[in-house]
Order: sequence, then C-alpha cells, then structure tokens
Amino acid sequence: MTLERTFSIIKPDATKRNLTGAINKVFEDNGLRIVAQRRIQMSEDQAKKFYEVHAERPFYGELVEFMTSEPVVVQVLEAENAVAKHREVMGATNPEEAADGTVRKLYALSIGENSVHGSDSLENANLEIAQFFKDEEIVG
Repeated sequence: MTLERTFSIIKPDATKRNLTGAINKVFEDNGLRIVAQRRIQMSEDQAKKFYEVHAERPFYGELVEFMTSEPVVVQVLEAENAVAKHREVMGATNPEEAADGTVRKLYALSIGENSVHGSDSLENANLEIAQFFKDEEIVG
C-alpha cells in the first residue's frame, strides 16, 4: 500500500477550548502523521470558497460565520488510506452517533460544532491541501 495525504481542520469550537493537542494526539495515536500544520484566522472569502459546495443550503451563512469566528488549525495528515483512516478517527458528524474514542465523540459539542473537518475523497483532499498550502513543499 502507498501512503496518502488528507486534509484536516480543527474547527473554532475546538481551538477556542484549547483542544488542538488533544485532538492531534487522537490522530497520531491512530496512525495519522501530521506533515504540515498552520493555525490561521480563516477569512470570509476563504470560508466561502472552501464551503462553496454548500452555498445553496440554508446553513451556508451560519457555517461561514462559524468558521471565521475563531482561529482554526489546518493540517495535512499522512497514512496508508489516510482519507478513510481520518474519517474513521473523526467519527460520525453527529457526536451522539459517533463511536467511542473518536474525536467527535470525545470533543464535539453538537452536529454544527463538531470540532473537526476531514476530506471526503483523495481528490478533494488534494484540492483542499492546495487551497491552504498553495505552493509550499510538504515533506514527509
């Protein structure tokens, strides 16, 4: 098997509660290696572009407002089957349905404030990484 890279965001609800280290520990304990990381204040334009797939949905404005409300941590994670592994470790979007030991079961406050984002495909991971780590070389 070959290593993959996926994109992760530790969302405002988690950074506000100082959970970056705890969440990264869950990732690392489950075999995901952090190969790039940056704490940023997402701009409205960045959030709108990132979530443009949801632009027609009723929660879009609230999502953009939430993602720009506090700093976030954007990062690139690496592992075999990284996209699937990361999604498994994040847990279900609804923390009440998330498996024990997953990030969302441990730290999410609600469906909306669910602490983390993860790419849903390798193709989207590559696009999302490019959006936040443009021309940087990410060494593994």
